Amino acid sequence: MNYKLLIQYDGTDFHGWQVQENDRTIQGELERVISMLADDEVRVTGSGRTDAGVHAEGQVANVFIDKPFEPERLRNAINGNLWRDIRIFSVEKASDDFHARFLAKRKTYVYRLINAPVMSPFWRRFALHESRPLDLARMTTAARLLLGEHDWTAFSSAQADGENRVRNVFDASLESVWDRRANASLIEFRITAKGFLRYMVRSIVGTLLEVGRGEKDSDTIQTAILTGDRSLAGKTAPANGLSLLRVEYD
Repeated sequence: MNYKLLIQYDGTDFHGWQVQENDRTIQGELERVISMLADDEVRVTGSGRTDAGVHAEGQVANVFIDKPFEPERLRNAINGNLWRDIRIFSVEKASDDFHARFLAKRKTYVYRLINAPVMSPFWRRFALHESRPLDLARMTTAARLLLGEHDWTAFSSAQADGENRVRNVFDASLESVWDRRANASLIEFRITAKGFLRYMVRSIVGTLLEVGRGEKDSDTIQTAILTGDRSLAGKTAPANGLSLLRVEYD
């Protein structure tokens, strides 16, 4: 039976999604627990690989298990054997041809930052602290240049060399809200595409921050996209502010 899992995790203490020898990973923890419950080795397939320190609010995965389970019972059994920084929110029976990665149509990431002189300790694991003033209007204008199909060489890791780096960005937006707990402005940048390159979102955010601080302009971003010149992109933003918000399927 193929099961579809909806997963949330605090990625702070993980070395990313993908199994790594001698390192704690999301996939590794899930496979360890589900294999124990299934009395057999299983392979958990995620919609995508989040990097070390990146969180998820709507990660989706699928796993084939020969041993029959009712979805709610399987969810409770997995959660009962996981540490508290990963939780399965739902389990559904899926068709045998459901594949969490290959059938994903849209993925949305959110990057959060606290824009204030002092950083709230409640947000330190889940948001970047930016103490300098930011021009959100300039950042919003620059974000519009991200829309559409482009080659994202300038905004990707060198480890992406050799793969197709063309991606279609469906939506890119900024929103600032007042957060009572932080007693400060919480800025959220959301970006939606079918898929992303490694470090792509964090590189874009780092570049937009430089635009917001007046260190870069929209023309620089446009030139970086057109030429693929990594030196024109900003510094890659830290992982802790990034979270996989949702994954959409037909």
